[in-house]
Amino acid sequence: MNSTSTYIFISFIVASLATLGSLFFSEIMEFIPCSMCWYQRIFMYPLVIIFLVNMLYPDDKIVKYAMPITLVGWAFSVYHNLLMFEIIPESIVPCVQGVPCSTEYINWLGFITIPFLSLLAYSSILVLLLIIKKGISSNEK
Repeated sequence: MNSTSTYIFISFIVASLATLGSLFFSEIMEFIPCSMCWYQRIFMYPLVIIFLVNMLYPDDKIVKYAMPITLVGWAFSVYHNLLMFEIIPESIVPCVQGVPCSTEYINWLGFITIPFLSLLAYSSILVLLLIIKKGISSNEK
């Protein structure tokens, strides 16, 4: 197993934990996801499949497949965290129906919320993809 495969496996684990965590919060803890949470889920769930398929059938184009999805999910996550930390006003938030996007179901240590966990997962995957990209490009030389 080369280092690129290791980083793809770690990316798979992070995406899987994020997916299972979101399902735990909604299905077991019965926390109703807000609109922003749904958008972040929409972009996290396919990453599990993309990394799994790449582990089974290695392809040097993994960064091209996963990076756009990760960046869009990361952007939603950043936006959601800016809302949670009251950096942007709630009046410009797309959560007009259902649960408000500023709802805090958990708050560990005063700053760890569900949107923060999403930001942590997306940021980790983003860093791992950059490492993978560097490893792939150094192998081509």
